[in-house]
Amino acid sequence: MKKIATLSLGLLASLALSEVARAGADCPKNPQNEWISEKDMKKKIEDMGYKIKKFKVDGECYEIYGWNKEGKKAEVYFNTKTAEVVKSEIGE
Repeated sequence: MKKIATLSLGLLASLALSEVARAGADCPKNPQNEWISEKDMKKKIEDMGYKIKKFKVDGECYEIYGWNKEGKKAEVYFNTKTAEVVKSEIGE
């Protein structure tokens, strides 16, 4: 029985870590009437040097999948009101 409990706790810990790894960014909650329009945000993001493959709303963030100005794969979350980068994951 002790072995099953230990295994269960280990599985729960693994699931919790995978949820944290998949969690998006912690963007501030801005009133939607203060959000930059999607069209304007895409322009701002491209002006920052990103190439957008996919653009979406993720909770309180704008999120892109694409490439940065160095050509590296990028997953980037932006503040919907200020266009600030809140979180970015840059690949090889």
